[in-house]
Amino acid sequence: MLQESDAFSGFSVDDVPRAHAFYAGTLGLDVTEENGMLTLALRGGGRVLIYPKPDHAPATFTVLNFPVPDLEAVVDRLAARGVRFEHYEGTPIETDARGIFRGGGPLIAWFTDPAGNVLSVLEA
Repeated sequence: MLQESDAFSGFSVDDVPRAHAFYAGTLGLDVTEENGMLTLALRGGGRVLIYPKPDHAPATFTVLNFPVPDLEAVVDRLAARGVRFEHYEGTPIETDARGIFRGGGPLIAWFTDPAGNVLSVLEA
């Protein structure tokens, strides 16, 4: 029944203008705003809706993953734009000083948007 639907994902933020500045300016994504909500247009035709929520609580899991061919270069470029990568120590997902997990599987680094939602870049 829903296989013909152009499904999309979404998550909340507490400050739409700040989210717009981060996703468009810092991350360089194609962002549109309509009716007080943002839509991220992702490569390949995917869309993500970002909507305001007064009692927003950040997601405690990764809400959006960005596969990249050279993770270390992207981490450096994002860090230069002010992105701070998460550091997990003493856990099964322990990261290095740059915030990169090298413990098996693809290289991956997590960071948060201004609302605290978890995002990642991973080497693909």
